[in-house]
Amino acid sequence: MEGGAGVKLSLVIPAYNESAIIEATLRTVTARLADIDPEYELIVVDDGSTDGTADLVRPFESEHVRALGYRPNRGKGCAVRTGMLAARGEYVFHTDADLAYGLENIPDMLSKFEETGADLVVGSRKLNGDGYRDYPPLRLMASKCFSLLTRMVAGMNYDTQCGIKGFTRDAARAIFSKCTTDGFAFDFEVLLRAKRMGLRVEQEAVTIVNHRDSKVNVLRDSLRMFRDMLRIRRQVDRT
Repeated sequence: MEGGAGVKLSLVIPAYNESAIIEATLRTVTARLADIDPEYELIVVDDGSTDGTADLVRPFESEHVRALGYRPNRGKGCAVRTGMLAARGEYVFHTDADLAYGLENIPDMLSKFEETGADLVVGSRKLNGDGYRDYPPLRLMASKCFSLLTRMVAGMNYDTQCGIKGFTRDAARAIFSKCTTDGFAFDFEVLLRAKRMGLRVEQEAVTIVNHRDSKVNVLRDSLRMFRDMLRIRRQVDRT
């Protein structure tokens, strides 16, 4: 099915064991998206949660809110991919269930699409002097490590792990129909495929507004990310 009639904005939220916050998140998101686009579409993808997240999402289903999911847990990359390929809006965004970057950047990102003809508009903490404001030192170190690896492996200077990104519907389908990474490194594959396709990528300065505890192990996860990046680059180069 092509884009839903009159739907300009779709937002995909992946959710894994988010029962503590998902109801508050959905109340916030539905109210804000209705202000931006009264015909908005919100897709929540349950990534095999075991804490009842899917049951809490179900009462919110409506003509604007769709709940998707699968079992068992496969990873954030799979959840985002599932939602992006199902979305019907002219512009399709994804962000995290904790709304770490808020939703206030979405109108500016939509404007950037229309002003620049971009295929993707991606958030970047690096472009904002306050982008990492109050960021825990461990997570700041991890983010900088991942940015360095991205430049080393693919020559890209994006804030790949920033959790808010927007796509035209055509770009979303072209990219995510080829993506296979289910885990943490899926953002890298998305942006590398966009680069290989010659798509236009613009960046939007964003700031972290909501911090959650992280389980990041800088050494372990940086090494894993490096291995995943090399694997993804080989895979993308073959396809």
